[in-house]
Amino acid sequence: MNRPAPSPATAPPAPLVDSSRRVAVASLLALIALCLVWELFLAPLRPGGSWLALKALPLCIPLAGFLKNRMYTYRWVSLLVWLYFTEGVVRAWSDRAPGNWLALLEVLLCLVLFTACTVHIRMRLRSARPAASTP
Repeated sequence: MNRPAPSPATAPPAPLVDSSRRVAVASLLALIALCLVWELFLAPLRPGGSWLALKALPLCIPLAGFLKNRMYTYRWVSLLVWLYFTEGVVRAWSDRAPGNWLALLEVLLCLVLFTACTVHIRMRLRSARPAASTP
């Protein structure tokens, strides 16, 4: 008896897809926390220091899409993260310690987030492709 293949929406996620999702959510939360702690507590005396904490707000928007596992969110976050990467590189080059170390941490978190989003997108598309091609 031939049973129909489960649709990609009901199929259990592959281990790599699930782990890349967890890494993406964790790195996004860590990047939000770093932005807030850095600008509110570690550099509040810097001119405009506490106002720079508002840069964490755009990072809060994709949280709902990540938790609902929406593919579109992973795609545009992989582009948005490069703004934070650029800011981290500039501040790592121009700030003094400990600000430059925090900027390097921001760069590292951006790279982890981008990699997790990219892996998640590729693995989801790869796992959906065989299910779509079965008759």
